[in-house]
Amino acid sequence: METNFLGAVWVTQAAVPILRGQGGGHIIQVSSIGGVAAFPLLGIYNASKWALEGFSEALAQEVAPAGVRVTVVEPGPYGTDWSGSSAVQAEPLPAYDSVREARRSAAAGRQPAGPGHTAKAMLALVDLPEPPLRLFLGTYPYPVAEKAYAQRLDTWHQWRDLAASADG
Repeated sequence: METNFLGAVWVTQAAVPILRGQGGGHIIQVSSIGGVAAFPLLGIYNASKWALEGFSEALAQEVAPAGVRVTVVEPGPYGTDWSGSSAVQAEPLPAYDSVREARRSAAAGRQPAGPGHTAKAMLALVDLPEPPLRLFLGTYPYPVAEKAYAQRLDTWHQWRDLAASADG
């Protein structure tokens, strides 16, 4: 939470007055497909990215009148040491062995992109006159997000009557 969310908030708080003062700019927030869809065993990571997504969406509305644009980039997995020795991980509980194994099996054979592959996309993004609020990086996020949003919409529609009953 401190790195993925609060760090981004603090840097943004420092940058926004400068960008407002110069009459515009572009803030790039680095989220993840984990900020769109949750993955088992990554709850705190997902929470940090979901917080960044909500903060950034509100920020985009607040700073737009000053000519400041905000884009949240949502990459899929990269071939880095993200979950290796550089990660701080809790002691694995045997009760979740099957969940860990399912995640390993799902990732088997998938070749994550190299982080250098995003450089051209990021440079193109910062030069856009009307950049998007959100941008996936790579192809992996698309089916993940489509599935997550389809499930959410199905649930919301299925329970719409119960939800409406809260209106009185």
